Amino acid sequence: MSGISMPPATVSPPLWLLAELTYRCPLHCVFCYNPLDYAEHRRELELDTDEWIDVLKQARALGAAQLGFSGGEPLVRDDLETLVGEARTLGFYTNLITSGVGLSDERLDRLKAAGLDHIQLSFQDSTQALNDFLSSTRTFELKKRTAASIKQHGFPMVMNCVLHRYNLPHVAKIIDMALAMGAEYLELANTQYYGWAHANRAQLLPTREQVAVAQAVVERYRDTIGDACKIFFVVPDYFERRPKRCMNGWGAVFLGIAPDGAALPCHAARGLPGLTFPSVKTSTLREIWYDSAAFNRFRGFDWMKEPCRSCDEKARDLGGCRCQAYLLTGDPADADPVCDKSPRHGEVVDVVRLAAVAAGAVHEQPILFRNDANSQTLATSHAKATQK
Repeated sequence: MSGISMPPATVSPPLWLLAELTYRCPLHCVFCYNPLDYAEHRRELELDTDEWIDVLKQARALGAAQLGFSGGEPLVRDDLETLVGEARTLGFYTNLITSGVGLSDERLDRLKAAGLDHIQLSFQDSTQALNDFLSSTRTFELKKRTAASIKQHGFPMVMNCVLHRYNLPHVAKIIDMALAMGAEYLELANTQYYGWAHANRAQLLPTREQVAVAQAVVERYRDTIGDACKIFFVVPDYFERRPKRCMNGWGAVFLGIAPDGAALPCHAARGLPGLTFPSVKTSTLREIWYDSAAFNRFRGFDWMKEPCRSCDEKARDLGGCRCQAYLLTGDPADADPVCDKSPRHGEVVDVVRLAAVAAGAVHEQPILFRNDANSQTLATSHAKATQK
């Protein structure tokens, strides 16, 4: 794929750094955004402590102010507290994005002492049965105990729950659970269909009615509870007439560093063809952010094809999501088909229509859980397909 290698005249520094410390995770969530072939990225390829500290220093020097520690599950890294402490010294606002597995009282004490600012704790549902099914683990009761410990240690807490066909009918109970746990924020993030979620789209995509009913429930709670808990509800792109800006713009605000050091302008960008993402092991963050072909590929407007190029709304959505465009059309430079100006928008309408049919089916195809065996199978299948 040929691309634009020169940056637009003005490129702002990154503000938000996501440190994906590892792809290792005790959960097997069916909507995980990690690459389908994550098992190919072995533990011994992960950046070590000194390499991560160097990344943090470079990112802060560039202007990044907010830092998320993510994965996989970042708690499997023994050096997490060291990295949090270094981030605090550098002046980052730090957020731990976690399943809660491994977050003991002792670990919370150490993270508090290191200067961690904030914790985002994930749940899969308000019921034990569905929470444990969707993650293919028995973690619901552990998560509840962890939520109580987070509050006891004085951390602000975001409770995150990814929504889809299975748990959208439980939105009221999920909100009640967040209120009972004392969460300051509740992120009801409807599934966006990349990575493992895309592989399970036929099973997870809700009906339009489910989304509308859940939205109405959220609005009622917002009117009732006021500022007791701020509720964020993100509508899935497939149900919109206009796409969202990809990460608020490709290479505009967000800088992700994968476990092996690959620098990414969005979580799912590794799945795009024709792009080689630079590594912090061989390039500086300044070179990566300002000069790399990958980060400049979809900046500005010059890369756009029609109908985006002549659209009077292009500055608002920047053409939408490049990963979504690729997954739906086969070309990451196409207009995001979520947009009803796209000539491929009808295909998104058909996907939503078929989801409604599937939701009423007695027999659905099995869900593909995120685990090493499935990842290795998918990686092998992809390798064979690309060799043909």
